[in-house]
Amino acid sequence: MKSTMTNRKSLLILLLLLVFWISVTVFRNSTKNWPALRWPDSLLRWTFIRKTLHPEAPPCSVVSEIETDLKIRKIVEKVDQMIPPRPFTHVHTTTSAAQSTATILNPRDTYCQGDQLDVLLEAKNHLGRRKEYGGDFLRARMSSAGLKAGASGRVTDFNNGTYLVSFTLFWEGQVSLSVLLMHPSEGASALWRARNQGYDRVIFTGHFTHGNSQVNTECALFLNSSAELCRYQDAEDHEAFYCERPPHVSCAALTHMHSRNKDISYLSQQERSLFERSNVGVEIMKNSKVIHVTKCNTKTVPVKEKCKPGRTSTIPSGHVWKDTWNPVSCILTPVQMKDCLRGKFIYLMGDSTIRQWIEYFKASINTLKSVDLHEYGKLQRQFAVDLDRNINIQWQKHAYPLIGSMVYSVKEIEYLARAIDRTGGDKNTIIVISLGQHFRPFPLDVFIRRALNVHKAVQRLLLRSPDTVVIIKTENTREMNSDVERFSDFHGYIQYLVMQDIFQDLNVGIIDAWDITIAYGSNDVHPPQYVIGNQINIFLNYIC
Repeated sequence: MKSTMTNRKSLLILLLLLVFWISVTVFRNSTKNWPALRWPDSLLRWTFIRKTLHPEAPPCSVVSEIETDLKIRKIVEKVDQMIPPRPFTHVHTTTSAAQSTATILNPRDTYCQGDQLDVLLEAKNHLGRRKEYGGDFLRARMSSAGLKAGASGRVTDFNNGTYLVSFTLFWEGQVSLSVLLMHPSEGASALWRARNQGYDRVIFTGHFTHGNSQVNTECALFLNSSAELCRYQDAEDHEAFYCERPPHVSCAALTHMHSRNKDISYLSQQERSLFERSNVGVEIMKNSKVIHVTKCNTKTVPVKEKCKPGRTSTIPSGHVWKDTWNPVSCILTPVQMKDCLRGKFIYLMGDSTIRQWIEYFKASINTLKSVDLHEYGKLQRQFAVDLDRNINIQWQKHAYPLIGSMVYSVKEIEYLARAIDRTGGDKNTIIVISLGQHFRPFPLDVFIRRALNVHKAVQRLLLRSPDTVVIIKTENTREMNSDVERFSDFHGYIQYLVMQDIFQDLNVGIIDAWDITIAYGSNDVHPPQYVIGNQINIFLNYIC
């Protein structure tokens, strides 16, 4: 009997050793398959803080966090491959718009409407020498000012100093071509490196109310401080924001916040010279001839279907004609706003570029009345109703990071994933989400994590309520002369690509505000009303 028991124990030990050996072998082999990556310090620091602050997280939560971390790393790896380090010895060796050449391939005196026009761009440095690598951040646009028409161009980087810029000639008339050198490849590489080095380009000040007095302390996504910290954490996704705790004051006493840009840079003095206003958005096709386009094609144009959510985006996604947006892959039909919104509950979630929508609705529907929620400031939550038509429209800001020099309330702040989770949803519920502008000054993993958490919340919503309409409005272009290291459109473009990548597997509507604002030639963080109106026209076609 004892011998049998001993044999069983020995066999059990051998099995356990075998399992352990197999596990170690698999782990070693799997780690060999991971490429060597240049991870942002922010990602490593987040992992360290998470382990420190949440040592006893539930097993399912730990698995979810590990999966999210792996997804973040995969996306960061993609971006790393897009933006390899570029040598920068002197400004003269960087790309020069004046020295670079643009040649129209197969030029003609007259082109036909609907044709594709290709331009071969050869990048040269300030010494007139051909660049041997790509990575320049370019913006291509065609336009006819008199016709109030415009469209973006598609740029193909051959990674050897040459680029193919393709334009679809959507309309007849005289057309001007433009290719702007937004940043040379050396500048793009510097911006990518600098972005992921720190969280302190923007400093937040928290306002704590203590009796009849107010105490202000420093707050941030991450605080390197020896002071006692207040941690404001999302229970589900573990995103957090921190403030130094004032002495003898409760963390719950935080009521308001404002921010300011800190006088700090992770760029060298030589690199900063690349981002002076005269070096940003410089025209390469300055001396190009006007293109003459006529309606000479006799091909039958296929009938397009009405625009609806779930369609694949194209480049360009459409064009402007007489100030009106015309998508490439579908058709926008006239929609009466009041009738379309009847019985609808519309949640607008995100930054101030989606807040513009509720302001547009209120200006367009005179029976839509604001409800006083007893808040103040530009970032206050907004709610508007039309009782006769049962129209309900609400805008709420996203959670930290939320940049604003004016003081705003934080008592009602919540992460968008939680707002989506508490939404029941039905065929008359529409959610529009816009993220981006406030994340530009921070390492990219912060934005990726937020986008992934919103994606998971939308996924849960569509599982329990597949009739709910969810629309993603991408971020738009902004001023070229604003603080480039913090707010360059280069950062916005990377985030634009990230959003497309993350949400491509969901049946959601996409309003490509990035492409739309390029087509309109808008360089304002808050586009003009006529641009907002055309975005909303797409929205109305999606839901009615």
